[in-house]
Amino acid sequence: MLDLHYWSDQPIEPFFHSHMHYEVYYFHGGKCNYLIGDQIYELAPGDLIIMYGMTLHCAKADPSVEYIRSIIHFEPTLLQPYLELPHARNILQPFQQLNNYRLRLRGEDKAEVERILARMDEYQKRGDAVGDNRLRLAFVDLLYMILDHCQQPLLNRNRQEYSSEKEATVQRIISVLEENYTEDLNMERLEERLHLSKSYLSKLFKEVTGVTIFHYIYTRRINEAKILFLMQPELSVTEVCFRLGFKHLAHFSRLFKQYAGMPPEQFRKREQAQDMSPTT
Repeated sequence: MLDLHYWSDQPIEPFFHSHMHYEVYYFHGGKCNYLIGDQIYELAPGDLIIMYGMTLHCAKADPSVEYIRSIIHFEPTLLQPYLELPHARNILQPFQQLNNYRLRLRGEDKAEVERILARMDEYQKRGDAVGDNRLRLAFVDLLYMILDHCQQPLLNRNRQEYSSEKEATVQRIISVLEENYTEDLNMERLEERLHLSKSYLSKLFKEVTGVTIFHYIYTRRINEAKILFLMQPELSVTEVCFRLGFKHLAHFSRLFKQYAGMPPEQFRKREQAQDMSPTT
């Protein structure tokens, strides 16, 4: 399966979804926040996102602005013949190792991607065997361009994964934090769960990541709070506060302003105002 869709319209109601196939998403224009798992990307024209597919994701676009994007869904098995060619590279590597990743393409790189997408659209509309094969070849060209731009992120990821036992231990810590970030976490519970002293945990996490464990937890909670305000505007600030494991509203409000640059009520009202903006 290889499907290219080009849309230029008013955005639909955002909803989280996932799928088995891989996806290439290219943002031509509009005003959009793209949510993938626990990450929010504020998009600009020329942004290209590769997605593994199974991670929950959705676009939240401003309804007052025309929303223009190209989306390609494909089955990785479709590319097997091209991976077996002499001197071929693994053009699926960015999807396999980075899973979900944004490229910020500008200038000639942006123009090149848009030329490839235009050719793919032209070939797909032909509806014949020659057009279908040219569509696939143009898509392989696009994937090689993506691979080229992902060389440094892939190198950095490999270094992080295999550099030392310290990084492996911190990854274990992060996995526990991700599973329990809305719970009443403290260093004693982490010590018991990971079978490492809390002083060692604190020192190692700061050494490898550059931030403290609780900075990570609070960042994760505030990021999730933004997603809830975006996706479920009917929730009150108090409901979001307690849902994310905060015991006191004042503490949540103070941290939200520190990490997001504005109080949670202001952020929530801003998102509600955008949702109610008249369409054009």
